[in-house]
Amino acid sequence: MINRNYLFLLIISALCADASAHGAQAAAGYPVRPIRWVTSTAAGSGSDVVARILSPRLSELLGQQVVVDNRPGASGLIAAELVSRAAPDGYTIWVVTLTQLISTTLYDRFHLARGYVPVGYIGGTPFAIVTSSALPVKTTAEFIAYAKSKPDFVMYGTGGTGTSAHLCMELFQSMAGVKLVHVPYKASALAMTEVMGGQMHATCTAAPTLSLIAGGQKARVMGVTTLAPTPLAPGLPTIAETLPGYELNGWYGLLTPPNTSQPIISRLNREFTKLVTMPDIRERMLGVGVEPAPSTPAEFSAFLKKETERFSKVLKDAGVKATN
Repeated sequence: MINRNYLFLLIISALCADASAHGAQAAAGYPVRPIRWVTSTAAGSGSDVVARILSPRLSELLGQQVVVDNRPGASGLIAAELVSRAAPDGYTIWVVTLTQLISTTLYDRFHLARGYVPVGYIGGTPFAIVTSSALPVKTTAEFIAYAKSKPDFVMYGTGGTGTSAHLCMELFQSMAGVKLVHVPYKASALAMTEVMGGQMHATCTAAPTLSLIAGGQKARVMGVTTLAPTPLAPGLPTIAETLPGYELNGWYGLLTPPNTSQPIISRLNREFTKLVTMPDIRERMLGVGVEPAPSTPAEFSAFLKKETERFSKVLKDAGVKATN
């Protein structure tokens, strides 16, 4: 008599082999129709700009049209749910950023590290801590000393609670041992405008916006948020030079719906790696403040897990709560 456990294992093995063969077969002819590339932002925002730089050339590489589908709203959860429920056939790709990692961690829904299949990291973009020229500080050390001398006086503006800029400043004050006052705006651009106008003391902004600052007349850059100097902000010091270990970088990566087959993931990773290392594409990405740095799916998966753990702690320590 055949052992029941042995028979069960034979059946499972056969099903897995069939599923693997089916996935390989599907990938062999992939793609055969247009691909939807979902972003969590409106047209003209960071991930949308990156997607529109890459999509025309990606269409050429894949032989099918790649259509950018903007799904802004609910801190990125609208796009997260859409991709989560999409068919795992390689025809829905999601470009994700630090903002989506923070929001899904904060709301404890659609976790990037475990709810999707990673394709790879695309590239990174630094932030910078900026102060109004009205403050009597010119360096990170002077800014920290000033803030310590005036607890709960220095105000920093952001595009809202739980945003990248918010956690940038929360991490800064935690590591620097200072107490700052958070003033959320409806958009990060408004916070930057207020800093330059002298109505707000500080903000954390993406490095590409630093071109708005001319010679420190209206605002001064304390430092960038990368551990090492970055070509995206040449000549600027890092915050880590004063606060060792301080790091908070923006980034762009790619996810697909759960259960997407490995052969399709491998094909997408291969094409995206080829794409972002093309000299003209690299130049265009650097022009919008993104330094290409493609990774393997496994490397991006490990990165997401590590960053989720890190920002879970930052959110908890800062007392940031999800709002309805």
